[in-house]
Amino acid sequence: MSDDFELVRGSGNVFRDFDMPNPDLEQLRAILAAQIVKALDRKRLTVRKAAELTGIAAADFSRIRNANIGRFTVDRLMTVLGRLDQRVDVNVKVRPNVKRALPVPSHR
Repeated sequence: MSDDFELVRGSGNVFRDFDMPNPDLEQLRAILAAQIVKALDRKRLTVRKAAELTGIAAADFSRIRNANIGRFTVDRLMTVLGRLDQRVDVNVKVRPNVKRALPVPSHR
């Protein structure tokens, strides 16, 4: 067995691990898009049938299926889920970012 690789534990957010801009937003959009694909698969809907049922363009469903979600906002993805009879529950946890914490101002 070769020892020429290093195992690195990820943060749980691939967008953060690759130092991409807005990693939390990008992860949320990816999660919502994945849930849309799951709903389509569970209901056995083609993009055309999903468009008929929801009033959302078939091309949008195709983009989501192909993980081309750059043009979708979080609220748009949540709207798509709603039209697919899915409810989105949001839990927010805010904590300091250890890597990029802002300096604490000193009081004189």
